[in-house]
Amino acid sequence: MKITLTQFLTLDGVIQGPGGPEEDTSGGFTHGGWSFPYGDEDFIAFVTEVFDRADAFLLGRGTYDIFASYWPKMTDPADPIASRLNSLPKYVASTTLTGADWQGTEIIGREDLVKDVTALKERPGRELQLHGSAGLAQSLLEHELIDTLHLLTFPVVLGTGKRFFADGALPTAFRHTGSRTTSKGVAINSYERDGRPEYGSY
Repeated sequence: MKITLTQFLTLDGVIQGPGGPEEDTSGGFTHGGWSFPYGDEDFIAFVTEVFDRADAFLLGRGTYDIFASYWPKMTDPADPIASRLNSLPKYVASTTLTGADWQGTEIIGREDLVKDVTALKERPGRELQLHGSAGLAQSLLEHELIDTLHLLTFPVVLGTGKRFFADGALPTAFRHTGSRTTSKGVAINSYERDGRPEYGSY
C-alpha cells in the first residue's frame, strides 16, 4: 500500500481544529470549525473519491479519539465515508492508548512507529490513508513514508494555530499531480513525493 494524506489547512497554513469549536483548543486556539462554511457538493465529491480508494486507515491518537466518538454511530451502509471507516482496518499510532473499542482497530507504534508503518506499507492493497492526524503525518514525512499529499486549502487566514509545515520540516520536493477548486473556493492540490529540492539562482 502507499500512504496518502488528506489535510485541511488555511491560507496561512493552520491545520488546527477544522471540524468544530471544541475539536482542539490547545494553546488557547479559538478558531475551531473554520472549514465548516466551505462544505459543498464539490468538497463532498472529492472526499468521497478519496475514501473510495482506501484499503485501510492510519490515524493519530487525537484523530482516532474524534473519529471513534462519531463514526461508529453512523450506520447507513450507503454513507461512503462511514461504511469504509467502520468496515476497513484501522491502525492508530499511540504509545499511551491501552485499548481500542472501534471494530477493526489495531494499536501500533508502541515501540517503533517507523518499523510498524513500514511493515503496513509492505502489505498488499491500494491506499493506507491518513486524514488529519497532523502530528503523525509530520513524523512520517520526516521519515519519507508518505507518498501522496492531498492539500485542501481553505480561503481563510486565522493568524494563530498549529501549522502543518513547521520549522525544521525535512526539505522535500513534490510533483504536482492534480488540482481543482470547489464552488466555495477550496483549492484542492495533490502532490507525489519527488526526492530532494533542487536549488539554483536567477
